[in-house]
Amino acid sequence: MQDKPTETAKLIVGLGNPGGRYEKTRHNVGFRVVERLADRWKACGRFAHDGVLYDVRMDRAGRTAQRALLLKPHTFMNRSGQAVASVVRYYRLASEDVLVVLDDIALPSGKLRLRMSGSAGGHKGLSDVIDALGVEAVPRLRIGVDSPPDFMAAEDYVLGKFSADEQALIERAVELAADAAEDWLFDNPSEVMEKYNRTANRQAGNG
Repeated sequence: MQDKPTETAKLIVGLGNPGGRYEKTRHNVGFRVVERLADRWKACGRFAHDGVLYDVRMDRAGRTAQRALLLKPHTFMNRSGQAVASVVRYYRLASEDVLVVLDDIALPSGKLRLRMSGSAGGHKGLSDVIDALGVEAVPRLRIGVDSPPDFMAAEDYVLGKFSADEQALIERAVELAADAAEDWLFDNPSEVMEKYNRTANRQAGNG
């Protein structure tokens, strides 16, 4: 294993479940954002810290270069904290330098909500990350997947795939979430929240 790094870094975690049966399910939108960023950055992942980890150096005009880590935990959703905590310890990251990207059934499909702290709001993956890190001050970017119908349990709903009508909206949301994650690497968090929470509201037709 390589020596522990001395350069500061930020970590973007996409929550989801590994394996083909879970691809493109509602619960895996976090994975999709990480995959979108890896494609943009032409990053190659490796299996480490109980997940697929990407390590890149980002440049933005007029800004100091930023080391960025991307993680797709392979511990399954409800044990996501195990992988996240391993990366945080190894790279000596502060909790505020970890952005968790996840699905949210309390938000309309395609809507984004970025917050720097707070409770898990019933999301078991985020709850496990908060428990593993020991603080609620963990930035999180929620992507709305809409609420389940009355006849369906939430657990079954999030493991289902998007309808044909939702596909285009979710693709735009994944793209916008990747933009927000990139901006979070460099910009003031309050400015990023102001920009994307409002933009996503308009995109999803809710304000």
